[in-house]
Amino acid sequence: MRTVDGRVAGRRGQATRQKLLDCLSEMLSSSPYRDVKVIDVARKAGTSPATFYQYFPDVEGAVLEIADEVASETAELTELTQGRSWVGKAGWQTAQELVEGFLEFWRRNDAILRVVDLGAAEGDKRFAKLRTKILSPVNSSLSNSVAELQSKGRVDKDVSPAAVAGALVAMLAAVASHQKGFTQSGVKQAELKPNLALLVYLGVTGKKPTK
Repeated sequence: MRTVDGRVAGRRGQATRQKLLDCLSEMLSSSPYRDVKVIDVARKAGTSPATFYQYFPDVEGAVLEIADEVASETAELTELTQGRSWVGKAGWQTAQELVEGFLEFWRRNDAILRVVDLGAAEGDKRFAKLRTKILSPVNSSLSNSVAELQSKGRVDKDVSPAAVAGALVAMLAAVASHQKGFTQSGVKQAELKPNLALLVYLGVTGKKPTK
């Protein structure tokens, strides 16, 4: 772990750096990204802006660090689809567990994922790259699942596995990022999850699930 000027950070320095990241994460959950200032993060962490700048060039640089940590955690999402069956009742369970895991991952990391989406939408290639890093593992795993079903004659040969997977992951990400909006419009989580799982199952298999 190195500081901005290239020095190796000791144990105490690493602890300070992590505290700054933790405080920034907490602030992002309650304040708009553009309103978060270095001095506020430093004050919350009990240190100075000068110390903040030892570890990060600016707030955006620290946000990118947090986002990269979140991206490294997406293996848990891949595990929800990789090597899983999409046939019969087992397939319906796979769809349900994918939806549950995806929504939970987004809820847990909502603050930083909102910033990543914003940066990507504004054309910032760094945030776009991180968004791809977060979603690609699930995308690839779903694409492989569709291709496997296709090779066994369970999915129409004209279907594009990559296109189907990409559309489904985009749908999951969009719904996951607007969970509060669904709740405010009267759609309960108990209604959202099974219906979203149904769409995922239909998208992957082209059939209604066996429940």
